Amino acid sequence: MLSDQTPDGSAMRNEELLLLIGKLNYAWTNTESLLIYLLSFIMGTSKEVAIVTFLTLNTSRARLDLIDRLLRLETVDEAIGAQLSPLVKRMKSAARIRNNYNHCIYSFDEHGDIESTQLLRIADHGNTLRYGKIQPIDEDEMKNIANTINEIIDINRIIFSFIRCNKIQY
Repeated sequence: MLSDQTPDGSAMRNEELLLLIGKLNYAWTNTESLLIYLLSFIMGTSKEVAIVTFLTLNTSRARLDLIDRLLRLETVDEAIGAQLSPLVKRMKSAARIRNNYNHCIYSFDEHGDIESTQLLRIADHGNTLRYGKIQPIDEDEMKNIANTINEIIDINRIIFSFIRCNKIQY
C-alpha cells in the first residue's frame, strides 16, 4: 500500500511513477503487436507464420534482433531496411528503459516512498561480479520515463503508417 500523502508530495510521486510504468507497459504492448506485421512483411509470409515466429521468440530483444537481422539480408529492399532499421534501434533503446522497470527491485525510504530501483541483472567483469545497478528515482528519471513513453508512441505511429502505406493486412 502506498504511504499517505506527505507534505512534500512524495506519495503522489509514487502514484505518478506507477502510472508512468503502467503507461510504458501499455505503449510497449502495442509496439509488440505491430512487430508481427513487420515480421510478416519482411519475411514475405502470412500473418499466421509471423505470429508463430513472434510467439516462439520469448523476449522483445530476440524479436527485435530477428527483425534487425532480417533487414540486413540482401533479399530485403535497401530502402525498406533504411526506413525500418533506425526504428528498430529506437525500439531497442525504449525496450531497455521498459525492461529496467519490469525487472528491478524497488527501494523505499522510511516513509514508504520509492526512492530508487535496483536492476535484477548480473554482469561478469573478469574475476568480479557486479549486480543490481541502482537508479535513483528523481525528477530527471520521471521525465526520462515520460519521454520514453512518447518515443514509443511515435514509433508506433510510424510503424502503423508503414503498415498502411505498404498495404500490409492487419
